[in-house]
Amino acid sequence: MTRNDVPESFEPDTPSGYDIAMTGNLDAGRRQTATPAVPMTGSLGKGFWVGLLVFLLVLTAIVVYGIHTRASADQSLAVETKKESTPEVSVIHPAGGAAAGMLALPGNTQPYVDTPIFSRTNGYLQKWFFDIGAHVRKGQLMATIETPELDQQLQVAQADLKASQANLDLANITSTRYQNLLKSNSVSKQETDVAIGTAASKQAAVEASMAAVRRLQQLQSFEQVYAPFDGVITKRDTDIGDLITGGTSSGNAKELFHLAAITQLRVFVAVPEAYSGVVRDGGTATLTLDEFPGQSFEGRIARNANAIDPASRTLNVEVDVANPTGKLLPGAYAIVHFKVPTVAANLSIPANTLLFRAQGLQVGVVRDGKVQLVPVKISQDHGATVEVASGLSPQDAILLDPSDSLQSGQQVKVVKVVEAAK
Repeated sequence: MTRNDVPESFEPDTPSGYDIAMTGNLDAGRRQTATPAVPMTGSLGKGFWVGLLVFLLVLTAIVVYGIHTRASADQSLAVETKKESTPEVSVIHPAGGAAAGMLALPGNTQPYVDTPIFSRTNGYLQKWFFDIGAHVRKGQLMATIETPELDQQLQVAQADLKASQANLDLANITSTRYQNLLKSNSVSKQETDVAIGTAASKQAAVEASMAAVRRLQQLQSFEQVYAPFDGVITKRDTDIGDLITGGTSSGNAKELFHLAAITQLRVFVAVPEAYSGVVRDGGTATLTLDEFPGQSFEGRIARNANAIDPASRTLNVEVDVANPTGKLLPGAYAIVHFKVPTVAANLSIPANTLLFRAQGLQVGVVRDGKVQLVPVKISQDHGATVEVASGLSPQDAILLDPSDSLQSGQQVKVVKVVEAAK
């Protein structure tokens, strides 16, 4: 059916009853479906905002907790860093200058007599009787040397002496006869003079032969090596069968023994020039050694060089120490203590408190938790300690072993106060 087929009485714009009914039904359906959507949409929006609010509160709490934790950690780190950056130091108070009345200097103990023993003859070592550490007395036989060549030379010299003596006897007889014949003019004066001269030359030959025999006998006596003084053998450098060459240490000779007299020891000490006037001959000195803790040994200042060594600016002083029991060993390191006058007003500090700066000698003094570098003037140097003439007071707390980078105003923490040595 087409549009042209629609009757003229048909009016599409006018709704029919069916259309009205259908339209009413559709509107009613729409109203029924749309009415419950309004309350559902309101319920979902409220829950969403409540959840969102809870989420934001939890997130805010987490952020606040994190910020607080981070701030606390930063604060703890700052405190710890400040604590670690403050050096911990030990201090000491100056001691009175009167405690420095003893001058302590290093020295080495030496035997009073120390001699190498050589042979004066050639041969082979036949036997030795003492080894290292043995104590020998003067004149004791230490070794014997076999000298076959020397023995033969002595026999030849003795035979030559006998021949010379026989020639001398014949010359003397001839000279006597000629002198008697000259009295009766039986011989000439010239012949008599020749006989007398011959006898004199034979006498000289005998004396030369006798000297050669004595020389060889003297060399033969060196077959026995004797101790020249009382002492202890510190070295033996020979054995049975060794080839022995006579001579001295300057030649090719071999040292047989080394003998040292230890009943009295010498100790040579380099005394600083500042004390050369107070260390006098005949004075006393005290020795201490590490191997004998708590013990001291008395000595006597025997002599000095009476001259200052220009290289070291020291005076060489000899201290003699009696050692009858041999308790002290030669070659040992010892500390020699001399009594010297002191100035009571000076203060004494350890040498390990000094700082050597371009401005001069300084020490670090702790005042109110901070370091102050104080210049000092040294009056006397005792090695381990020094006397300070100015710059310090007995109440000052002085840093021990200060760092080279130490500066005035630096914050420090005192953890130990070391008591000064009395």
